[in-house]
Amino acid sequence: MRADLLALAAELSARGEPLVLATVVRREPYSSAQPGDMAIITASGAYHGWVGGACAAPTVRREAALVLADGQPRLLSLSPDPGQAARPGVTALPITCHSGGTIEIFLEPVLPAPRLRVFGGSPVARAVAAIGQAAGYATEHLADGAADPAARAAAPVPLFAVVATMGDFDEDAIEAAIAARPAYLGVVASRRRFAELREALLARGVPAAALDAIRNPAGLDLGAHRPEEVAISIFAEIVQLRPAAAVAAEAPPPAPTRAVDPICGMEVEIAGARHTAERDGITYYFCCARCRERFLASPPAPRRIHLATRAE
Repeated sequence: MRADLLALAAELSARGEPLVLATVVRREPYSSAQPGDMAIITASGAYHGWVGGACAAPTVRREAALVLADGQPRLLSLSPDPGQAARPGVTALPITCHSGGTIEIFLEPVLPAPRLRVFGGSPVARAVAAIGQAAGYATEHLADGAADPAARAAAPVPLFAVVATMGDFDEDAIEAAIAARPAYLGVVASRRRFAELREALLARGVPAAALDAIRNPAGLDLGAHRPEEVAISIFAEIVQLRPAAAVAAEAPPPAPTRAVDPICGMEVEIAGARHTAERDGITYYFCCARCRERFLASPPAPRRIHLATRAE
């Protein structure tokens, strides 16, 4: 990877921002991209690096947004005849470069670690925090119940919270956990004790819906008894719910709209488009000056520009 792209990837990851690393893994003449060429595409659609010219970049941006949405890598094959390139495990898409070459690009998501916030100094709390750290979660262990205000401004990735205070500042911990709007909140307490906590929190003005979303008893029913076993059952529940939580936590940013070149059919990013023309109150966008000239010389029947988000 180029040093500047490596530094950018590290900077984005340190800020908890998701990105997609695009790498050219194969080409057929004639294409300006070469195997090993790389680019970084951010969640906002910013494009850094090179994996092909203007005929490839819009498609790569769009597919990168889909990769961020589902968290799954994919292999793209961009060619003049995608039907010939279709094969299992490959997303074959058209490319309209005048060179007529084919490029295959691997898109790999780099997603921020999910967050885990554990309240309490009990053996269960310590065990949950230890498992979270070992599993690669960005773990915050609040043994005294004091949350770090900076942690609340973290990137919009799933937050999983566990309250295992077990008699020590229970109400305060649950209220603080709810305020962080976690994707999962488990409370380690008996059903009778949790019923008492619920009544006390309702009296504090905590919404009933927020209390009803709490998992109690926390964890899957694995027959756990020891603190470490209880922690494993809680983390197993978190792992089970994580895919749905990741989808709910993601709020895809508005994507630039794009239009279809009425001459060659290529998708063109509207923002910053260099070649445009108007007819009957409709703005048309073109991939290059040649297509614009052909349009002006003999305009086709008016057609609507295709406005879309990258999530389509």
